[in-house]
Amino acid sequence: MLPVYEKIARLRKPLEYITNLLEPEIDKTSETVRWEMTALLEWLKQTYTNPDDAEMVDNLLRYTKGFWNGLFTCYDEYHLPRTNNDLEQFFRQTKADHRRITGLRNWNSYIQRNGEMIVLIKDALRQEHMEHRLRSVDYVAYKNCELNWRSRLNEHVDRRRFNRDPEAYLTALEHEWEKMNC
Repeated sequence: MLPVYEKIARLRKPLEYITNLLEPEIDKTSETVRWEMTALLEWLKQTYTNPDDAEMVDNLLRYTKGFWNGLFTCYDEYHLPRTNNDLEQFFRQTKADHRRITGLRNWNSYIQRNGEMIVLIKDALRQEHMEHRLRSVDYVAYKNCELNWRSRLNEHVDRRRFNRDPEAYLTALEHEWEKMNC
């Protein structure tokens, strides 16, 4: 039996090949990378035939099969990142900004309440000519968007009021109902 290090080094090679194959380059297309990956997986099945290799080969084949349809899209669509590292960094930075501003470690209610607006505002602040773009928005469209936003915020406010004191919340609703139906 091979020492543990040699066994791990042997199983690491296919991962290095796959990493190099998936590395983005200017002239790579999804078609060429798909073809190369198919060839590499066939090589893997033919080369790694020891009983100790079976788990790694099976895992690698199942993993790539699960991601196969979307694995190569980034080579043809320039705006799609190859990894989600940028998204993870964005969330980490946004969370840090929230902590710095509010002093709170938990940002769950903040993200529930403001969700997509956090992304839109943070992105908008980096864009040129933002004032001009904002002025070009139709007033009616703006008012509709604002109404939807306020409605969404009111859902969170109502939920918080109910969670704080369900009996008082329900009593207030009943009083409103009586006023409307009298």
